[in-house]
Amino acid sequence: MILALPKEGALICQHFGHCEEFALYNIDSGELKIIKSPGHIPGQLPKFLKEQGTNVVIAGGMGERAQILFDSEGIEVIVGIKGEIEEAIKKYLNNELQSTGAVCKEHEHAGDCHS
Repeated sequence: MILALPKEGALICQHFGHCEEFALYNIDSGELKIIKSPGHIPGQLPKFLKEQGTNVVIAGGMGERAQILFDSEGIEVIVGIKGEIEEAIKKYLNNELQSTGAVCKEHEHAGDCHS
């Protein structure tokens, strides 16, 4: 099982579609690898992350359309998560993450998504 988290330094990027990198964590092997994002082209990221074997996306803010596209790819989405990537992974493994359903409704904001 693979978790994908949009990355900004050691933190979860709060604007999913504009992150430059993703942290991919393989639960079975414990391997954490960093991959470059293919960029912000509407509809591309769900397919890209599916090709990486992603089962779950843990993110800050994410648009409603992206959430629908991930669902159509069979990928679970947990949104509204802030903080360090490693801490979010630990919380997921301990079944302590709760999705807030945070939806970005516009693209003109100060680099942060709020529900």
